[in-house]
This record gives sequence, structure tokens and C-alpha cells, in this order.
Amino acid sequence: MHDELVDHLTRSTPLSRGEALRVIQDVLAYFDETTTQYVRRRHRELQAQGLVNAEIFERIEADLHYRAVAPPELTLRQLRRIVYG
Repeated sequence: MHDELVDHLTRSTPLSRGEALRVIQDVLAYFDETTTQYVRRRHRELQAQGLVNAEIFERIEADLHYRAVAPPELTLRQLRRIVYG
């Protein structure tokens, strides 16, 4: 799985083949998260840092533009509905 990428990483970094494969799997798992899962996770993380919802939802809205696969544009109201139903 992903042999070309594994080969590239082993040539361009000090990673062994097994380490490169684990890194790839970790990155893919991170970006496999759905938009809903991401919004809920980030809301919990930012809330735990003491941020209030107004700040949290603005930050999540901005962060979504930088996801590997861009999700649809979500309004602040839609973000709140993902978290609170």
C-alpha cells in the first residue's frame, strides 16, 4: 500500500521502510476524519483550552479551509448544529 510514497520517504528522510509506512498510515487516519468528527473534536479541544463558543466557532470555520479535502462551506450556525444537534 502506497509503495511509491514509502519509497520516496525512505529516500528523502532517515526513516526506515516500517517507520515510513507507519507515518503514512497515521497521516491518512488523521485526514480520514469526517467534517462532523473534526468539528466536534476541535470544539471539545478548544473548549478545554477555555475558549468561548464565539471564538471556537470562528476558529473552526477558518481551520476548515485548510483540511486536506475541503469540506463544504459551513456557516457558524451549521457548525453549532453539528456540535449540539
